[in-house]
Amino acid sequence: MITAEKTKKYLLPFFLLALISFLSACQDSSVIEPEITTDRQAMEKLVSEDSVLNSFEPNFNEDGETDFLGKVNADIYPFKVWHRMRLVNRNLTIDIQGDTAYGVVTNTFEGILFIAASYDPNATTPDTVVQKPFTSIVTRNVIFVKIDRNPNPERNWRIAAISLPEGGTQSPNIDITKFTAFLPNGDTLIITSPNDYYLIRNWQHWWRWRHIPVLQPGQEVLLRVEVTSAYSDTDFVTITFGADRFGMHRLKKRFVLVSSTPNGNLYDKVYEQTFTPRPFAFGFFHAIVNATPKQVIFDDSTPVEMESWGVPYYVRPLP
Repeated sequence: MITAEKTKKYLLPFFLLALISFLSACQDSSVIEPEITTDRQAMEKLVSEDSVLNSFEPNFNEDGETDFLGKVNADIYPFKVWHRMRLVNRNLTIDIQGDTAYGVVTNTFEGILFIAASYDPNATTPDTVVQKPFTSIVTRNVIFVKIDRNPNPERNWRIAAISLPEGGTQSPNIDITKFTAFLPNGDTLIITSPNDYYLIRNWQHWWRWRHIPVLQPGQEVLLRVEVTSAYSDTDFVTITFGADRFGMHRLKKRFVLVSSTPNGNLYDKVYEQTFTPRPFAFGFFHAIVNATPKQVIFDDSTPVEMESWGVPYYVRPLP
């Protein structure tokens, strides 16, 4: 005979199992993505999931990354400098022309420039942190090609090429005019207009655009950055690179001034530095070059002026 006690004993596990299944179903339903029903939605998803495009922000946002400066006779004496960036708006405009679509991605960042410094010229450690808020707008272009005429828009489009990102505070006093990378394989990467420099994302269109640079861990790359500045002082030009999608393993180096030539009221300057992909890294990354006038770093009240260019690259493991 089955007693009431035994009935409760057998029913309890089934009740718990049913409850767990119900909660799991509710949890799963809460993460269901919206249905893709239009070409625009399909292209927005492609942009949001692209590994090359997504490698920009973890390197643009230094978020606590610091770099030793060395003390110079100025109003403040900086030791470490970094900036924190927060994406506040992303806008994608799309112009569909037959089987090709042209997109413009405009990202607006709210940033804070942190300067760990001292007002004492004899100090050996910083005793204050100056914070300067600023806004940076970064743009890049994306070209899509139609590959099918399926009722599901997600199957119809593919990213064919992406331009390099370019942006900053829109200051007329500092401007990156040319970026040159001397690659280990003997190729030379020369960029004068990032938004007009396209990198291939679809092998079927290899004849129209350039390939993303491929490096190996430990390969040293010589970089040259040319800047037009309204100031005679040496600008603060840096490269930030190596961060993965979680923002880990970020590295930062300052460029060295090679030459400065007066050009009317401006100065044409050349900076150089080397960078090496970190060991054990592989996948897509971005190298971000930032150019900032000296007084932004060495004066506590000068507003932020910054020009930023980005270059994606791929690191593959050693054979």
